[in-house]
Amino acid sequence: MSDEMLPVGLDDPMGFNCAPENPCFNECCRDLNQALTPYDILRMKTALGISSGKFLREYTSLQHGPESGLPVITFKPNPATGHACPLVSEDGCTVYGDRPASCRMYPLARAIARDRETGKIREFFAMIEEDHCEGFDKKHTITVRRWLEGQDVAEHNRQNDKLMELISLKNQIRPGKLEGADSDLFYLALYDLDEFRAQIQTQGLLEDLDIPGSLMEKIGADDYALLDFGIAWVKYMLFGRDFKVDI
Repeated sequence: MSDEMLPVGLDDPMGFNCAPENPCFNECCRDLNQALTPYDILRMKTALGISSGKFLREYTSLQHGPESGLPVITFKPNPATGHACPLVSEDGCTVYGDRPASCRMYPLARAIARDRETGKIREFFAMIEEDHCEGFDKKHTITVRRWLEGQDVAEHNRQNDKLMELISLKNQIRPGKLEGADSDLFYLALYDLDEFRAQIQTQGLLEDLDIPGSLMEKIGADDYALLDFGIAWVKYMLFGRDFKVDI
């Protein structure tokens, strides 16, 4: 089986089973070049009980998209472990309940398109067949839909689609490369949430905005509300959109 991607539908059969007894167990957690979303990072840093800053320093690397200039966060590579994920052990993922969306989806890949008239998101899926994976087994046939339900990926997709919408807006409004302070602002508000909150509370980061006290209290206590707030703030600061946040 060679590495390839095969389009599949939600009701297509999916002969796949990943389990510790598979000879390839954990191999998909090696040789990674895996982009992490803000929601991925929020879930994992919360599971580990550490700040976003510490998570980013200890577990990730920062690059920038060569065309977009947008931050791209990946797991920090370690050649000594075959570039294994820093959160994998011999027994599997140490943050399994809060693992990234791409890990939940595997061996599927997902793409989306938004209908310009209705605004509704359409999903497209493909099966990733890689040489190292021995989990493809016709005895465990279920549908793609059932596999996704079992991986509890719906909320991850919903949250990550907010990032895709933001990137699409950036490409429309500012199709060139985001650089310097603007790229730093994007990184701060979406990825380093604890530092974002600290700057709001101690450096008057929002002093030019009339933010209701109830909303300030909520983003001071709720990381998920803060992430939504950060997305709205980036739209306002970088792309000239009215400041609207529904939290």
